[in-house]
Amino acid sequence: MKFIFVADVFVEDGIIGGGELNNHVFCDIIISKGHEVVKVHSHKLTEGFIHDNKKHDFIIGNFLNIKPSVFKLIHKLARYVIYEHDHKYLRNRNPALYENFKAPLEEITHRYFYSSALAVLCQSSMHKSIVERNLGLDNIHSLSGNLWSEEVLDFIEDLSKSEKKKCCSIMESTIGHKNTGGSVKFCMLKEIPYELIPSSEYKEFLKRISVNDSLAFFPQTPETLSRIVVEARMMGCKIHTNNLIGAAGEDWFKLKGKELVDEMRKKRNKISDFILSLFSED
Repeated sequence: MKFIFVADVFVEDGIIGGGELNNHVFCDIIISKGHEVVKVHSHKLTEGFIHDNKKHDFIIGNFLNIKPSVFKLIHKLARYVIYEHDHKYLRNRNPALYENFKAPLEEITHRYFYSSALAVLCQSSMHKSIVERNLGLDNIHSLSGNLWSEEVLDFIEDLSKSEKKKCCSIMESTIGHKNTGGSVKFCMLKEIPYELIPSSEYKEFLKRISVNDSLAFFPQTPETLSRIVVEARMMGCKIHTNNLIGAAGEDWFKLKGKELVDEMRKKRNKISDFILSLFSED
């Protein structure tokens, strides 16, 4: 099968956000299963491209730069799933602004696009419940996890064996809703030694977290899963957080260290096989 994977940005653009890393690994996995993947930036999609590729299947990641006319054509001609990494059905993409995370109808956008997808793929049960609450659709599924390469999972497993010091890692971020200041205040209040860790080179970032015995992360908007929290947990760290972490509600979150690494290894096939099954012929 041939898949067209659409996103605003890719890892190849130098973007190493959680969604981009996940998408990159997903594409590698389905290529390894014998399928073809063509990556297309959302702003480069044209009506002609949709017509030329309407016999192929589309996986829509971030889509903020798709032209309205192209949106309508994908909706009309293509078979597609939406790989949702946040809350793009909301004009402001922040469900935390509303009571019980339910936005008023006038704040919902692209509902027709979500409703016509074969499936809307969410990162966790919490993520799924928020999307369902706002869209009221029955094609929404929880993947209950993210994807990491085998090489990175091996690296994380090795880091899980690191000797740890009594210190709390805090991701140093300029993004307001990541709430770096809130994590610092928590550590100061609890008199826990802490270290601010900038999200620089990916493996160096993981290595610096792995030598501390805990991670503090208090986001101000729901994290659909929270890749950094799962990574810290895989490295054997204790987590200090609030009730806005999607991963914390998953059955596997009680695991840590190698047990959780092994669970994420299983997710590579579970998640990719489930997505591929959505496109299989009846």
